[in-house]
Amino acid sequence: MKNEEKELNQRDELVTVAIHTYEKAQILKSILEANSIPAVITSVNIIQPNPAGSYRVKIRKSDLPEALPIIENTDLSYVEKTGEEKNRSKDKEIKKEILVPTDFSDSSMRACEFAFRLAKDLGCEIKLMHVFFSPYYPVSMPFGESYAVLPPDEELYLDVRERMEKEMKKWVDKLNEKIAAGELPEISFNHILQEGLPEEEIINYSKKMHPMAIVMGTRGASQKDIDLIGSVTAEVIDGCKTPVFAIPELAPPKYLSEMKKVGFLTNFREREFVAFDRMMEFIGKYPIKVYLVHVNKKEDMWNEIKLAGIRHFLEKKYPSLETDYKLIDKVDEPLEVVIDKFVRENDIDMLAMSSSRRNIFARMFNPGLARRMLFHSQTPLLVLK
Repeated sequence: MKNEEKELNQRDELVTVAIHTYEKAQILKSILEANSIPAVITSVNIIQPNPAGSYRVKIRKSDLPEALPIIENTDLSYVEKTGEEKNRSKDKEIKKEILVPTDFSDSSMRACEFAFRLAKDLGCEIKLMHVFFSPYYPVSMPFGESYAVLPPDEELYLDVRERMEKEMKKWVDKLNEKIAAGELPEISFNHILQEGLPEEEIINYSKKMHPMAIVMGTRGASQKDIDLIGSVTAEVIDGCKTPVFAIPELAPPKYLSEMKKVGFLTNFREREFVAFDRMMEFIGKYPIKVYLVHVNKKEDMWNEIKLAGIRHFLEKKYPSLETDYKLIDKVDEPLEVVIDKFVRENDIDMLAMSSSRRNIFARMFNPGLARRMLFHSQTPLLVLK
């Protein structure tokens, strides 16, 4: 595998076009090569590669225009699942656990504070996760990788892991101090350390363990500009089926039990009813008013009738729920700006929305609303699939 990669890399810069299980990566490689596009596969985890892990499919950069249509039209969902995956698909019971990825920053502490109170509300546990890079681990890039993979150095790896274990112990001690001081509810929690790319490890964990929710922090405004392409939170939102709470570092410290108004964005799609039901699993016990919000991209008299109809349906389904609807006319401003203005003018405590899973190329060239709101707003965001 390494010889293939080295040979291709000598001729042209390699780019990653997909990340799959080993079996699916092999199938995609065969399909590309059948179309005269050389490809190699490499393990995401270069320390301990194993067939159960994730694998990158790489091609030459010059082959990218020809390869993209093939990849877009390749459906690998038919691939036979392993025995372990079959068992998981039969038993997809949601685990009574909230996953909280942490990088030991202030924004991660805000996420922890929100998550602990959410866990108390839901009667579940907390799983802290920190994902680290070894010194020779390649940086995650959306398309191109011009690096050469260095041979593993076990001593360096052990040194990094030992430092991360110490950092996690400090983090756990901080949380225990907050619990002892009454600043956090007394919730059972534990932690794991993973080596790899943060967004991939978080998504993989959620696929395997099915936590009730993921709670993640987001940076301040200046940091968001830097992290626009590579934000871990944005990648998790795009690639994960688990509900994700994104808590801005600078957002007012409000928890679900303290919220009064939630805005639910709708485009009148069927999947939004499922997303609304999932949202109610989190907020249904509180006297929160829900605004159904639709942004008119063009004048359409039927949109208000649709909103009123949805409101009537939801009030029958949830008799104790207070609702209202708001039709916003889109002016010559970006959609995220229009929505954020509505949030500020109406004192909305949290935005909720349904978001479909989109492949990496769609995400890069046409970022979804959830991603755009993540980088624009200082309001907590709940994204549901």
